[in-house]
Amino acid sequence: MADQKEQRVCVKFCFLLGKSAAETVGMLQQAFNDDALGKSQVYEWFSRFKSGNMSTEDMPRPGRPSTGRNDENIAKIKRAIDEDRRKTIDQLSEETNISWSTVQRILTEGLHMRRVSAKFVPRLLGDDQRENRVNVCRDLKSEVQNDPEFLKRIVTGNESWCYGYDIESKQSSSQWKTPTSPRPKKARQVRSSVKRMLICFFDVNVIVHKKFHGKFVSSESWSMVFRRSSSIARLILAMFSSFLPVEGRPGRGMSSVDMLPDLKRENHS
Repeated sequence: MADQKEQRVCVKFCFLLGKSAAETVGMLQQAFNDDALGKSQVYEWFSRFKSGNMSTEDMPRPGRPSTGRNDENIAKIKRAIDEDRRKTIDQLSEETNISWSTVQRILTEGLHMRRVSAKFVPRLLGDDQRENRVNVCRDLKSEVQNDPEFLKRIVTGNESWCYGYDIESKQSSSQWKTPTSPRPKKARQVRSSVKRMLICFFDVNVIVHKKFHGKFVSSESWSMVFRRSSSIARLILAMFSSFLPVEGRPGRGMSSVDMLPDLKRENHS
């Protein structure tokens, strides 16, 4: 978030150049986007400069001065929130003995923070899994640097449930509305109970092979697909060194990966 004092200096600069308040508002919005000073604030500062007061400091406000948002309290809230970012304003207020409204202002204005929900991911990776992904990425980067055509020779595969019909996502059902038009409604939908497992192999350009499987896919299921499908078997044998089963999927199981050398021997016999 841009410092408001910096923007006030920009307003003064535009005033001294002879720009109008409306022009200044447009330039601030172009430079600072959503963080720009509001139109009423810019006009207020223009009025102050026209009166001869050229200071960009805030005028003292009437009433009792606020002492809650000082450096000590800001540091105290920052330490508390760094320990556990899930703490609520109520918890922070009780822990630090600072009023609720002051804690809220410190978080939003002093520390420029806002509360957001955690992003959903299928699963959280362990340290070994993260390290393995880094190593794989380094190996792939090295391969691409040595051979620009490397990625074009990779065949990989995955499985996914295909439903009789998929419920419409919130994003796809969104629509434009005017301030006076009613908000659109839709009935709650349940995902279809009719589903088939799709096993799909693909390279950088096209789908190499696909097969609908009627049940959960195991390592043995992948092995059976390799053996029964002559097209995918030929491709995988030709690109054996570049076959990349998806991490954490049944195709990475020992029975499906270890059978590839056996499949190669069977093909030559």
